[in-house]
Amino acid sequence: MVEEQNNRLPYRLKEPFLSRTEAALFRLLTDMMADRYVICPKVALSDLFIILRPNENVHFFNKIFRKHVDFLLCDPVTYMPSFGVEIVKPIAKDGVREADKFMGELFTDAGLPLVHVPSQEAYDPADIVALFQLAVVKVGKTSSVRVGNPMDTVPNCPVCGKMMVLRIHRNGTNSGKKYYGCIDSPRCNGTVPIEALG
Repeated sequence: MVEEQNNRLPYRLKEPFLSRTEAALFRLLTDMMADRYVICPKVALSDLFIILRPNENVHFFNKIFRKHVDFLLCDPVTYMPSFGVEIVKPIAKDGVREADKFMGELFTDAGLPLVHVPSQEAYDPADIVALFQLAVVKVGKTSSVRVGNPMDTVPNCPVCGKMMVLRIHRNGTNSGKKYYGCIDSPRCNGTVPIEALG
C-alpha cells in the first residue's frame, strides 16, 4: 500500500477551483446571461491570444505565459469570444495595478471588451451591467486595430517558401534598413523589403 502511494504522481486537485468571489460572480453572470453567452472560467491567455511574428516578439510570451482571464463569455453558436471578465483587487494609491493595465491593453488591442469587476463577496446586477457597457464604449473609442494588416504576419520566402525573419542591412546603400530574409540563409538568399508589405 505504501509502495502504491509512493508511485502516485505528485498532483492533486486544487481546491477550491473557484474562489468565493469568483464563484459569486460566476453565479451572477450565469443568471444574467442565460442563453446569450457560454461562460468559460479561467481561460489561459495563451489559448486566447497568439503572438504576431513570434520570432521577433519572443519576449512577449512571458507576459501571457501561465496567466488567465477569470471569465470568457463566448457566442453560444460560434464560440467566438465576446467579453473578458476580470476580477480586480483594490486599486493601489497610484491608480492602476500593472497587471490590470496590461490586461486592459491586451484585450483593447485585440478589439475584445474586458470588464474589470472590483473583488467583492456579492455583486449587484445593475453595477455589472454598467461595467459591461463601459467596457464596450472603451473598446469602441480606443481600438484602432486594422484587420488584415500585412505587418501582422511574417512573409514566406518567395524563393523556397520557408518562414522569413526580420533582419537589418549592415552595409551598402540600405545600411540600417530592416528587411525580411529567409530563415534558411545563407543557403537561400530570398528577401522581402519591408516597404513591399506596407
